[in-house]
Amino acid sequence: MRVVEDGAQRASQRNRSGRLLALIAAILAVTALILAPTVASAASPTKVVIVVGPVEGTTHQYIVDANALARQARSYGADVTTIYSPNATWTKVKAAARGANILIYLGHGNGSPSPYPYSTMTKNGLGLNALAAHGNSNVKYYGSAYMKLIHLAPNAVVILNHLCYSAGNSEPGRKAPTTLVAKQRIDNYAASFLKTGARAVFAEPKGGAGYILTGLFTTSMSFRQVFKSGGGGTISYVSKKTPGATTIAKLTVRAVTGFLDITAADFRTAGATP
Repeated sequence: MRVVEDGAQRASQRNRSGRLLALIAAILAVTALILAPTVASAASPTKVVIVVGPVEGTTHQYIVDANALARQARSYGADVTTIYSPNATWTKVKAAARGANILIYLGHGNGSPSPYPYSTMTKNGLGLNALAAHGNSNVKYYGSAYMKLIHLAPNAVVILNHLCYSAGNSEPGRKAPTTLVAKQRIDNYAASFLKTGARAVFAEPKGGAGYILTGLFTTSMSFRQVFKSGGGGTISYVSKKTPGATTIAKLTVRAVTGFLDITAADFRTAGATP
């Protein structure tokens, strides 16, 4: 037998339905507020810092190369900061590099062993402007003693482009190094930057570095595979300066040193330091 509801019963049911809908809406609103910060954090852009040091008459070409890398990184959604000679001072570079996911340096290299006296104050670091706005011959070297003051993001990558010594190579006009010296140069230069918190240091003194950005931003390859995608190397050896690190190199041409099983996906999800 069908029960016929009177007006009071129908009104009561409508009130209960309204209260239930309001409760559901409130729960959804609170859930959205809880989830919102997580979504925003995941969307934080990769921080890239590109530095061009003073290299006399070659500075302009290095800036052209740096701008191409900056455009490429921005095309992947990265937050890019550029610091170029004649205003690439240590104070500016140190401040900008804090928490960077990628640090790219184009400029003079001053590594070891070399024909010059060794000092942690000048060797295996950056060649920057001693003073701002004083031209492109105004070079001061900031060595490994300074590099440990830079604090990069977890799983950060350093790219050294156009540097003497960085892949074991000598300065133009000087004789080629022995295999032992070339390996020492790579290891020493990379060790300085691994102390910044970086997990891989790519050295490309003669070629371009765009393939590294492609690998880091668009693939899930390991750092080792990223390096091989650009041409690879002919030897591999364990670092004597950085425990657990490995080098792959084509001596005097290109090299990568670090913890090479870390993947590009790991790199992208690591985030920036506070």
